[in-house]
Formats: sequence, structure tokens, C-alpha cells
Amino acid sequence: MGIVLGANSYGKAENRLVRVYRDTPRHEIRDLSVSTSLRGDFDAAHISGDQAKVLPTDTQKNTVYAFAREYGVGQIEDFALTLGRHFVKEIEPVHGARIEVDEYAWDRIEVDGRGHDHSFVRRGQEVRTTMVTVERDGRASVVSGLKDLTLLKSTGSEFRGFLADRYTTLEETRDRIMATSLVARWRYQTAEADWAESHAGVRSILLATFATTHSLALQQTLWEMGRGVLQQHPEVAEVRLSAPNKHHFVVDLSPFGLENPNEVFYAADRPYGLIQASVLRDDTPATDVAWDG
Repeated sequence: MGIVLGANSYGKAENRLVRVYRDTPRHEIRDLSVSTSLRGDFDAAHISGDQAKVLPTDTQKNTVYAFAREYGVGQIEDFALTLGRHFVKEIEPVHGARIEVDEYAWDRIEVDGRGHDHSFVRRGQEVRTTMVTVERDGRASVVSGLKDLTLLKSTGSEFRGFLADRYTTLEETRDRIMATSLVARWRYQTAEADWAESHAGVRSILLATFATTHSLALQQTLWEMGRGVLQQHPEVAEVRLSAPNKHHFVVDLSPFGLENPNEVFYAADRPYGLIQASVLRDDTPATDVAWDG
């Protein structure tokens, strides 16, 4: 029986980057977390400690900041593609690069009804994401998405008819709060699209579908979300969704002589159900490299 080195990669994770555009008195800011990961001819680094082909992770960090100054950020998908193509083209031992970017949104502070030129307030918890993979042969895949999108509907959700065994205590319900902190990622057919317009359109469909679907289960809601995106966005090949079920339990107020007609709830943070699903076109080739690197 032999022992061999399996798949491996290395990079610089979560480079925090704030880019300020000062071309005019009205500044623009972009707030990112950028992670780089390289695959290639790095066996010797693991097996014998030979670093001759290893581009330091500190150099990868410096490249992120230098490119932000030299090329600007633009859409995060384009920024990630530019970085990934640089590493596979310019660094000979690199066969593939994965660039992941999270973007944190800021809004202008309003003063006397007008957005201030250089003062901002962070917008909620939602994060825009992208994950770009570039190969030495020129192939590139783009997965865009969002995370920490907190959603709640106060009715229009059921959960009944489920399998029960001797350990089941959960009661069926025809009317419950359904809440989640959604993670959604979608893989594009090609590495070219109007990223901003597509992202806004997909997000709008996810929100509208969550609101308008009378849900018999969170699984059904995720299916309808993914299906809606694919029906209206031909540039998208696949959607992957992850949704923790943020449980809200009706509080028993009977000890206090009070009724509780689904109006007072205890919001539990854990444990929680975690529902995950992928929805894809049946004629789209699967690609592990887009997701797994």
C-alpha cells in the first residue's frame, strides 16, 4: 500500500479591502473581503518542504491591494476574474485559481434630505458574494450570490403530514412563522454577464417568491425560489440554496390566564433545521470545479 499526496491548495484568506474613489468631492467606497487560493505544482512544498514554486500568500495579499488601486474594483465578479487570470497567466506553477469576494454595502448618511458626500452608514447584514475559478487553459466559472439575507413571513406557512415515530413530539401546524437567514449562490452559464443587473434581478425573485409562495415546507419554498430564478434568468445554469429554519415557538400564556392566538412567540436561535437544495437546468453540464475548486 502506497501513500500519496492528494488534492491541495493554498492562499490568503479574508483580505479586508476598502477602496475609496476620490475623483470628485463626492466620494464612493467599496468594502470587500477577498480570499485567494491557488492550485498547481506544489507537491514538493508538502513532501520535502521545497518552497521554490510557492508564491507567498503575503504576495497574493499585496496583489489584491495593488490591483484595487491599479484597476479599481468595478463589479466584484470582474475584479475576481482579473485577479484569477493574473495568477494563472503570470505565475508558472499555478494551474488554477479560486478567488472569493464578499462585499459589504454602505449607504450615504442623509443630511437635510441629501446624501452626504463622504459619510456613510453600513446597510444591514446582507452580504453580496462571488466565487470565481480560473484554469490555466482559459476556462473560467463564475458563481455569484448573497448570504445573511434574513427573511420572515408571519403567516402563509404550514408544516404537517410529516413522518412520525416514537420520538416525535412536534405538533402539526397550518399557520406558523417562517424565518431564515438565506444563503443563495447561482452559477452562470459563461464568464460574461451584466453582473449588477443579474444580481439585482435574482435577488428580487428570491424575495418575491419567499413572500408569495404559500409554503407547505421550507423545502418547497427553496425549490420555487430556484425554479423562479432559472425561468427568468437564462444566463444562470444552477442555483444552490441553504436556509436555516429560524424557529419561532408560540409561548404558552395559559398559566397567566391569557390566550395566545399566534401573536406572542419565543425566537429560538439553536438548534435549528438546516435545509439545502440545488436547482439546475437538466441540459447544463455539471461542473465540480465551479463549486469545489
